[in-house]
Amino acid sequence: MKKSHIVLLLLIAVAVGVIVAMTGDYTTYANFTQAKEKAKVVSVTGYLAKDLPLVYDPLKDPNHFEFTMYDKDGNAQAVIYKGAKPQDFERSEQLVVKGKIDGKYFRASEILMKCPSKYVNDDITLKEKGAGEGEWRTVQSTE
Repeated sequence: MKKSHIVLLLLIAVAVGVIVAMTGDYTTYANFTQAKEKAKVVSVTGYLAKDLPLVYDPLKDPNHFEFTMYDKDGNAQAVIYKGAKPQDFERSEQLVVKGKIDGKYFRASEILMKCPSKYVNDDITLKEKGAGEGEWRTVQSTE
């Protein structure tokens, strides 16, 4: 074989490897109805159902947290997260949970919270500085 053929085959192999690596770990965004239809890990965007109770007892099990959230379409879903309740969880404006449906629960492996902006009462400063409207914080499960 010529050197040019060997180099070409190596480039093709590297390109295939890069493509496979890039497509392996992406999760899709869905609502809870779509998450039930798909039997794989998805990310769901929504907000906390503040009228329903949060279940977290750190003395009994510090790595068990249950809550209910609504997706963007208004569908309510009970969520179980195997980890500690994130600080200021009740104050979050928006949630993104990553996981999958297991029976009647959405089992979250990751929670991303959009916390209220500390600049809410200072709109002029926000416009002048170009700051965002909130802070995103990612919390990983202990599983």
